Amino acid sequence: MRKACFKVWKEFGGAFKEKIIERALTEELINLGLEVVNQKSIDIYYHGKKIGAYIPDKIVNDKILLEIKCKTFLTKEDERQFWLYLKGSKYKIGLLINFGSEKLEIKRRIYDKAREKFSVNQR
Repeated sequence: MRKACFKVWKEFGGAFKEKIIERALTEELINLGLEVVNQKSIDIYYHGKKIGAYIPDKIVNDKILLEIKCKTFLTKEDERQFWLYLKGSKYKIGLLINFGSEKLEIKRRIYDKAREKFSVNQR
């Protein structure tokens, strides 16, 4: 996935809007043979109860959340919000990717207890 991100960043950098970057990244990920679902609503849980929904930019191979940004820099709030989305979902791995800075930023986050929590709640 990093290869696809770098290819898109090299081509477009921060010069285009987020939707253009998202579409180009989808094409690159599909070209790598990955399954990509765009804008899929996922449930957010609190103590085993659904309390809302989150719509990530992409889900890859039904395993990894991707959140795309095109900002000069990522803020602590961007990172915190992404962490809470990952923590509240069934996914274990997430990438927060910023195409708008001077260098491509890829923040990988892992929430170890995510799968365990959802395997118990979804029985």
